[in-house]
Amino acid sequence: MIALGSEDLLTPERPPRSPAEISGALEALLLLAEEPRRTADLAAAVGEPESVVQDTLAELVAFYDETGRGFELRQVGGGWRYYTREEHAELIAASVLEGQQARLSQAALETLAVIAYTQPISRGRVSAVRGVNVDGVIRTLVARGLVEEAGQDPESGAVVFVTTSYFLERMGLRSLGDLPALAPHLPEAEALEAELGLLADQARDRGVPEQQPEHDNEKSDQ
Repeated sequence: MIALGSEDLLTPERPPRSPAEISGALEALLLLAEEPRRTADLAAAVGEPESVVQDTLAELVAFYDETGRGFELRQVGGGWRYYTREEHAELIAASVLEGQQARLSQAALETLAVIAYTQPISRGRVSAVRGVNVDGVIRTLVARGLVEEAGQDPESGAVVFVTTSYFLERMGLRSLGDLPALAPHLPEAEALEAELGLLADQARDRGVPEQQPEHDNEKSDQ
């Protein structure tokens, strides 16, 4: 009887598979994804190093672009997901959604923009920027998963809001740093923010609490 040493029981390490060998598996996983899948999760699922998976995903992105597919693979919200191409948006809306998608109102879009560019920001400051009560609108944005509470302002104690990873996903952004520059669209943005800061400082000096709307205009402002 031959005695086997511990070294004889070791299985030789399998070399990583090539991108061509795992691209199909990654496509199958991503087709079923309901939210962006992180590179690390995909690597664990196919049993390959993250570097190999990253290279494979980059090759798939290039392949879809070169062959003019009606969809594309994007890295957004911390992960990877398939999206239909922007040039087919009207076709999809007409033939699939049939006008039934619940779109955000103009008021909700404006409120979301204020939060995105000035976060973390309190409800009262958003109301000051927009000049209207935003209680109902913010509830709508929270319910849609686009914004969330992120603690309290250290000075006023008011609850502050920030955008979520789902916001990045829906906007097709990797991070908030990918937001377009605001200055070309609103040249007075910096002056407005400075004015808001001055007003807030004056209110604190007078002992006036941060603006809290008395009435809920949810129905009219959503």
